[in-house]
Amino acid sequence: MLFLTACIVTSCSRKNDTFINRNFHAMGTKYNILYNGNIALENGRESVDDAFTDNYWELLPVERMETTDDFMLPGQSKNSDFERAEEKAIKAVQKHGMNIKGKEHNPQIDEAYLLLGKARYFDQRFIPAVEAFNYILYKYPASDKINEAKIWREKTNMRLENNELAIKNLKRLLRLEQLDDQDLADASATLAQAYINVKEKDSALMQLKIAAKLTKKNNEKARYNYIRGQLYNEFGYKDSANLAFQKVIDLHRKVPRAYFINAHLAKATNFDATTGDVIMFENYLTELSEDRENRPFLDKIYYRIAEFHKEAHRDSLAIVYYNKSLQAASTDQQLRALDYATLGDMSFDKSEYKKAGAYYDSTLTNMQVDSKPFRSIKRKRENLKDVIYYENIAQVNDSILNLVNLSDEDRTAFFTTYIDKLKAEAEILKAQEEAAQRKANATVVSPITAGNTTTANRTSGINPPGGGGQEFYFYNSTTVAYGKNEFLKKWGDRSLKDNWRLSTTRSNQLSVVSNDLIAEATDEERYDPEFYVATIPTDEKAIDSLIKDRNYAYYQLGVIYKEKFNEYGLAKDKLETLLRNSPEERLILPAKYNLHKTYVLLNDFNTAERMKNDIIKNSPDSRYASILLNPKSEMSRDENSPESVYERIYASYEAQNYQEVIEQSDVYISEFEGEPIVPKFEILKASARGRLNGFEAYKESINFIALNYSNSEEGKRAQEIMNDVIPVLAQNEFQDDAITNKFKVIYQFENAKTEEIDEFLKKLNEEITQIRYYDLSVSKDIYDKNTIFVVVHGLNSIHGARGFADLLEERKANITRPYIAISSPNYEIVQRHKNLNEYLKSQ
Repeated sequence: MLFLTACIVTSCSRKNDTFINRNFHAMGTKYNILYNGNIALENGRESVDDAFTDNYWELLPVERMETTDDFMLPGQSKNSDFERAEEKAIKAVQKHGMNIKGKEHNPQIDEAYLLLGKARYFDQRFIPAVEAFNYILYKYPASDKINEAKIWREKTNMRLENNELAIKNLKRLLRLEQLDDQDLADASATLAQAYINVKEKDSALMQLKIAAKLTKKNNEKARYNYIRGQLYNEFGYKDSANLAFQKVIDLHRKVPRAYFINAHLAKATNFDATTGDVIMFENYLTELSEDRENRPFLDKIYYRIAEFHKEAHRDSLAIVYYNKSLQAASTDQQLRALDYATLGDMSFDKSEYKKAGAYYDSTLTNMQVDSKPFRSIKRKRENLKDVIYYENIAQVNDSILNLVNLSDEDRTAFFTTYIDKLKAEAEILKAQEEAAQRKANATVVSPITAGNTTTANRTSGINPPGGGGQEFYFYNSTTVAYGKNEFLKKWGDRSLKDNWRLSTTRSNQLSVVSNDLIAEATDEERYDPEFYVATIPTDEKAIDSLIKDRNYAYYQLGVIYKEKFNEYGLAKDKLETLLRNSPEERLILPAKYNLHKTYVLLNDFNTAERMKNDIIKNSPDSRYASILLNPKSEMSRDENSPESVYERIYASYEAQNYQEVIEQSDVYISEFEGEPIVPKFEILKASARGRLNGFEAYKESINFIALNYSNSEEGKRAQEIMNDVIPVLAQNEFQDDAITNKFKVIYQFENAKTEEIDEFLKKLNEEITQIRYYDLSVSKDIYDKNTIFVVVHGLNSIHGARGFADLLEERKANITRPYIAISSPNYEIVQRHKNLNEYLKSQ
């Protein structure tokens, strides 16, 4: 017994290099600790694989693992399985390592370090992982795991963005070592990813081919071949790509369905209708969509069918399938974005700009914010904003004005037809409610079976949450139908968006009859033609306002279609319609000029010439006439252009001629009415008013711009100023002089002549150049229409400012004018709010 105990004790020793000791620790390491550690590692790898979502719209990575930038503290782990695997690897080294005189005698310890490195790699702690792999290479050069450790080290180097080093080491490994099939496949795949990372994709193709051929794992075989197909497509070799995709398809049920379906779809993308059998290909796509196993992928299949019909110029069928793709259950936001964007482009091409705008809105909600595609779609959507806005105004006002011009009998007939439509819709809705009620009555739980909610629910086809006897109201079709009806009665047809209660969110804003009017009407009023007739405007001012807004909308649409969208036919129609509607004088000349340019773009030179002669004959002194008479003249093109005029007025603003800027801006705002530069004049005028008259005048002007030019860039900027800047500028409480070290001295001139002020400025400049201990400067600032300040800048205390002014009085220059010492923050408040008297009273 003592002998047996002694044997057991000596066999547990890690310091004796005996056959029993080596095998005891090797067996315990392999079949206990490393076995459990490897199980934990595989569980963790599965969770990493499941968490990763392949984006088949882009080149797939060779390895399914998503890296994150999350910072981990020492001792922390992202995954408990990897933490357990690492613990097992460390335990194997600590409990079973037989490092005697610098040599390890347990043949399983190298595998423990390999497990340690892999666990750290998948836990995305790459530097500690490299250390573990390097330890194997340093301490166990004769290990049978040496090549695997080298491959894993280079995989880790790639994750650390050391791609060139990884390529160098892998090429050396492949050249010098004899690898078994799986190691060769892993090394080749890793080298392929490194080549892809450094943009040498042609070199990656051969390595992927070797990896796909030698790997024993079907998932890897499918992945490598799919990536090969993607690369061949990038190089334009569609036949080679199709062969690679076919290798994935041939694996069929041996690989996840995602590889199989996406390979089919990638191959379908390469179909050439000019050389292939179109009917057979269409049947092939139909079979894919009808296969029950492919239901989770119907969104992509329908998208591919839609693309096929679009390329064949069958737009109506393409639209059907794009919508089917959207209706299929999908978590692929990029696919949804493509569906919406394509539908938007198709609507745009058909000049259905309002519909296109709605599609682009949906596209943006499915795109990564601030990405390049997002910004591109956003710009396109912003360009449509004005079109949609003015099209709504034009169509609604045209509809109302048509009613204004109808006789009483025709108005009554019009609304009678409209009411008949309302009644027909109400009958359909009533029939739906009755059908829903009958269905609900047929499935009512009887008193006998009331306690058996499972039976009742199975009968009715309803599965209420929680399994309780009380039916959730959304599962009651009668309640839902009633709710929908009541909502439509009260609110009308509203878009699904924030602030849906606002009248601007109505889905159908082009209706002659407002949804708000229907919602507020009683049942008797809703079906009475006279109720609607009474809402038609009769006041001349209201009708004139409708005409004015309609005409302005037509002008804006003509310019937008011509300048932004190159839709010259639409531009011509809008501008011609405007001129037929007897527009106000300010729109006639710019409309004729733009119409002349549009005729030229449409190659209708005879009509363009007639319009040109009309402008020259009837408006010979206008800038449009001067441009048409001498289009190559720099004088006619530049000096009279809105841009040149704006630059001259802006120069006056910089010279502090604020009253002149205000007066000139008013003149040119009227002259250039309807042109894009008008909001710029308004902004310049607002700034001049603020400088001359103070904060309240500036606020009033900015608010006017935000309300009246809301669709221009200047209008949007004005709204931002109202929201963010005006509340800050509104602060008019004077600040304590102790909080700053910047002060000024002000000399005030009331109704003074320019010569008097300039003479004082000259004298003051001469004096401050002789004062070395301050870095001083002088400026002339406008305070209001009658007051000018001469200001000395660069003083660093209130006492220093007063002492400086007193010093000037004592010097030979004898500058004895009254002065005001003030801090820079308080000077800004005085200039902003024009409250100098209040400041003086506070001192």
